Amino acid sequence: MSSLQAKVILKILQLSAYGWAKGSIPEQRARLEKLTALLWIPKDVSITPANAAGVRAELIVPSGARRGIILYLHGGAYALGSPRMHREFLSRLAKTCRRQVLSLDYHLAPEHPFPAALEDCLSAYDWLLSQGFAPSEIALAGDSAGGGLAAAALLALRDLRRELPACAVCISPWLNLSAVTVKTAPGDPVLNQEILVTYAKAYAGDNDPANPLISPLLADLRGLPPINIQAGEHEILLEQSRQFLEKARQAGVEIRLDCWPGMFHVFQMVSILPESRRSLKKIAAFLDEKLGGIS
Repeated sequence: MSSLQAKVILKILQLSAYGWAKGSIPEQRARLEKLTALLWIPKDVSITPANAAGVRAELIVPSGARRGIILYLHGGAYALGSPRMHREFLSRLAKTCRRQVLSLDYHLAPEHPFPAALEDCLSAYDWLLSQGFAPSEIALAGDSAGGGLAAAALLALRDLRRELPACAVCISPWLNLSAVTVKTAPGDPVLNQEILVTYAKAYAGDNDPANPLISPLLADLRGLPPINIQAGEHEILLEQSRQFLEKARQAGVEIRLDCWPGMFHVFQMVSILPESRRSLKKIAAFLDEKLGGIS
């Protein structure tokens, strides 16, 4: 059962449903940046700009960080979002996991459609290797579009016969941009079908959205490393996570899906929710298991 705080927040979000998606893309970007700029950042983390092989990023380091790093790909339907927008959330993630986080400012659609974001992710992965991190010390992670991008990066690295990262964490991932319709979720105040169709076209550009590197749900998933999916019960993308779970299991991939009752799309970003804190602890336990308690 979801917490009282979650029910109240969900009701507020439902009353203002999809408000973030109004106006032009530049207006949406500015609105989201303004809202998230008000969030408090913990004092016991350091945040510094980074240049990951030409891709802008932020490096978030918590006090007492263990060896190992999370390469994080923010959400925002491939057209919105930034490391700044995710700064508060990723500071909490870094603290909970006691790991460094490299938050990537990948190129956004529609100005930079596929494969720009994927290429940025692969460049950042190579940069981490050049900085002395072994693949076994790297976890890919992301939320929403970033969760789908993390899955696509695993596929691209596998197809290139590259050594894969230790694991991946996909939070409310968008895994199929080719779907004409998606299962409705009346309780999801963040996404609807119209939003998904609009931004899928912006990201795919002139490419076929059924390309597995755009829609990882349609890929052959054999040979991928362990994956943890975190999703909410009341989100429009939940069915994609369930389908990916089943397909990955059939392909022999070690995968788990944590579905949180009463929760909505990327609820982990709402710091006051007990479910948010518990979800981050689950992610931390998964990373400890796959990256190891490396000091």
